[in-house]
Amino acid sequence: MNLHPSGLSTVETARRRSRRPSWAALPTRARLVALVLAIDLLAALVSFSLIVVNARSAVKVEMQAALANIELIVSDTIGLAQSASPASLLETLELRVQGLRHVRVAVFDAEGGKVSLATPRPRRENYLAPRWFAALIAPSPQRDELAIVAQDKRIGTALITTEPLDEIDEVWGYTVSLSLASLCLNLGMLGALYIAFGRVLAPLTQLADGLTQLERHDYTVRLEPPASRELAIIAGRFNSVAEALSESRAANGRLNRQLLTAQDDERRRTALELHDEFGPCLFALEANAASVTRMAQSASEPDRAKLSARADEISTIVGQVQGLNRDLLNRLRPHALGQVPLTECLQLLLRNFRSRHSATVFEGTFTDLSRGYGDLVDLTVFRCIQESMTNAVRHGSASRVRAEVSESHAANELRVVIRDNGTGLDPGHAENQQAGLDGGFRGGIGLSGMRERVEALSGTFQLDNAAPGTVVRIVIPLDPERAEDTSPIVSV
Repeated sequence: MNLHPSGLSTVETARRRSRRPSWAALPTRARLVALVLAIDLLAALVSFSLIVVNARSAVKVEMQAALANIELIVSDTIGLAQSASPASLLETLELRVQGLRHVRVAVFDAEGGKVSLATPRPRRENYLAPRWFAALIAPSPQRDELAIVAQDKRIGTALITTEPLDEIDEVWGYTVSLSLASLCLNLGMLGALYIAFGRVLAPLTQLADGLTQLERHDYTVRLEPPASRELAIIAGRFNSVAEALSESRAANGRLNRQLLTAQDDERRRTALELHDEFGPCLFALEANAASVTRMAQSASEPDRAKLSARADEISTIVGQVQGLNRDLLNRLRPHALGQVPLTECLQLLLRNFRSRHSATVFEGTFTDLSRGYGDLVDLTVFRCIQESMTNAVRHGSASRVRAEVSESHAANELRVVIRDNGTGLDPGHAENQQAGLDGGFRGGIGLSGMRERVEALSGTFQLDNAAPGTVVRIVIPLDPERAEDTSPIVSV
């Protein structure tokens, strides 16, 4: 059974993932709208709580004010009707307290009988507001008895009961109106935000589509800069990356084609040397061997002088073959690398160039160098100097070439500089060099090979005019904990 790194089976891991909230799977626009909606709901809850708290306080104050008003009404009525009979006074009081807001008043005579009129005013018994809302706001009911005294004699009693129906219904109506207005406003705001988020996030969708095309190795995709400054910067960076990838792909294609032809060129050159150099030597060896055989098979005594001359010729030809063999092997891979210090290998390279190009002065300064920096670094330095000197003589017609190699212990890097006084760079080479091309400059595959070798070691390669001639500058970082690299290197 397959196990997840956490120790769970793959099936159990899939089940747990399926039970996770799908919030992360929602589109960004939907999550933003949901977040705004959650904030609206929280604000509505807070607003409703404030309305309830304020309404409870307001209803309580209103009930207390209603009780105080009833006492004033009863006192005024008694004061205005002192000359009336007790029955008339009670009926007048009953008429005045009918239909009052927030309270219910019952008038009783001295014997406790209720004073009632023939056509009492109807009173509402139920809330218009929901019961749960009324329960949140309604204060505890209050009852109060007020004695009715006329001419220092108690003629009846007024029973007062608070009734907050009207006040609660008013608060409910205000709450409903405010909620409807807030709902309409929030719905409009959510719709506007949904549209706005869609337009703002549309460039991100285009960016995702562009990244998908890059993933499919389509480096021609480009994004239109959106109106948003931040997203425009992202689109610009995306276009720069796509352009760089396109240029790298083109450069890699050119390099691959050059590398494919380089092997054939090397084989062709090796075949020509074998045919032009080794062929005649082998033919001469064969001819001399045949001559010696004839002398040995003759009936007369062999001419010792001729045998000695043939032996000398064979020895000379063998020496030529050995020299040609060393040159060929040294071109394929310098045999001294890894066997002798790097400084001596470079000195041998200079002596080789001096012997083959006597009209050109070759100079070298190799100071503070270690015995070696690993097979890969040593071979890169050797090949870059070799190729630069070859280009200077073959394509630049230089009469003086100087190579300098030094190690910077402070920066922990190896610095290589090759200067010549030849014809210099072709026009337009600087622009092409920015794109990583050879720009038609002398050396062709050699420059590409040097650049690729140096960049493979995280180094920098620069080729410029030196007025006169050219200068090659190479910087290769060194590993502070490097060890001697003895692994075989395939030379191109």
